[in-house]
Amino acid sequence: MRRKILLVEDDPGLRMTLADRLRKEQYVVETASTGGDAYRRGLEESFDLFLLDLMLPEKSGLDVCRDLRQQGISAPVLILTARDQTVDKVLGLKLGADDYLTKPFEMLELLARIEALLRRAYSEQPRSGLHRFGEIEVDFRKAEVTRGGKKVDLAAKEYQLLRYFLEHRGEAMTRERILKDIWDYRSPTTTRTVDVHVAWLRQKLEDDPGQPRWILTVHGTGYRFQD
Repeated sequence: MRRKILLVEDDPGLRMTLADRLRKEQYVVETASTGGDAYRRGLEESFDLFLLDLMLPEKSGLDVCRDLRQQGISAPVLILTARDQTVDKVLGLKLGADDYLTKPFEMLELLARIEALLRRAYSEQPRSGLHRFGEIEVDFRKAEVTRGGKKVDLAAKEYQLLRYFLEHRGEAMTRERILKDIWDYRSPTTTRTVDVHVAWLRQKLEDDPGQPRWILTVHGTGYRFQD
């Protein structure tokens, strides 16, 4: 299946260059030059991935990402930004983005990030469809999480991270391994992406996030899911 990407970039030269290269890689590419158009297209059409610049006319990329998520659009979002500030990246992830890439970037890295996001988002769900721990129930077949019978809203990366922990329950997982397996990071990094997402999961799943019962910190290593 050829995956369909919405490329949102207001620079016409970069937009054309990226679109041409992605089409050569056999992706179906639609383009938008404003945040407003991107949001409308995202609601009206079906896309497998959004490639989203942050600085856009009409509506910022962060606003587009947030509003699409609020409307139930779960396709992966890869943010392209000229900003190199941690706060922008963390905010983008918190609003529902799955990954980010700072300009200027290498085309091969962009293609690798896109491939990884699509692979993780649309791979087959694990065969063991239902998991329970405490009052939490995770149904992989429905991609649904409930707590005490009430639905828990998880961002795409939060859900992927929870599934990853369940698949490796009892194992001490390093941050580097989690970054490689979930975010496809291949080189050493000091990013706090894993810590941020673990904190969000704890807020939504733990009775006392400050004293977690399920997602435990392994000091000097990373994290372990324990039920």
